[in-house]
Amino acid sequence: MRIEARNLKYTYSPDMPGSATALDGVSFCVDGAGIVGIIGHTGSGKSTLLQHLNGLIAPTSGDIFIDGECITGGKRNLTDIRRKIGLVFQYPEYQLFEESVAADVAFGPKNLGVKSDEIEDRVRRAIEVVGLDYEDVKDKSPFELSGGMKRRAAIAGVIAMEPEVLMLDEPTAGLDPAAHRDILAMIKRMQREMEMIILFVSHNMADIAELSDRVIVMSEGKIAMDGTPREVFAERERLTEMGLSLPLAGKLGLEISERLKDFATEALSIDELAGDIERYIKG
Repeated sequence: MRIEARNLKYTYSPDMPGSATALDGVSFCVDGAGIVGIIGHTGSGKSTLLQHLNGLIAPTSGDIFIDGECITGGKRNLTDIRRKIGLVFQYPEYQLFEESVAADVAFGPKNLGVKSDEIEDRVRRAIEVVGLDYEDVKDKSPFELSGGMKRRAAIAGVIAMEPEVLMLDEPTAGLDPAAHRDILAMIKRMQREMEMIILFVSHNMADIAELSDRVIVMSEGKIAMDGTPREVFAERERLTEMGLSLPLAGKLGLEISERLKDFATEALSIDELAGDIERYIKG
């Protein structure tokens, strides 16, 4: 699977007093499975970009290509686009509405015209992929589930449509620490088992550092940086100028470096930082 954006521009309320440019010449390519984290200050264009890739918004100008096929020119087949690219909005559990978890997860495939004898298999697989027990939850009301389980059930509804690309907007927002960890583990497992492209937006720099193979930094509707987590978070001053920060481990590492002679670290996770401290102590 290959996703390519070429010079995407989008303006909200064009030719109106309140018009605002959300995307301003965005170009990038994602070719092959992996996890891409997207960061940026509020209003930088992150969520707007995801909605373009799913066909929810058509650009003011520019093009999007999915496996070489332009989805922005002429008449767009949105059903085909959404078969390939699934989008999970922030707080997706607010969109649960069916009487049972299984019925809710089946809603998407039904609307895509999937045959009824295939839907149950898809529902079972999707529920299990997100780390829930199918037999335990299939007949429960989704509103009986915990917050983290509700979110996983909502994500299962998108997974059941078997997209080749999954986009997640703030997937850990508002969760308690245990549910937060569960969602991170779920994202890793989904990418590994389904070998898909996952793009996710987050304000949590530790999540970005832990999950991402690649990080795209957006600022004022443009791509400001694009690289591995280590490359991006090495640019501390540039990130600060854009209103962004390092992961907690990176911040702690810098503070320790200022206090301990000859201590150096590029740690992005607490485990990495602990290892660097241990090696420093052992001399």
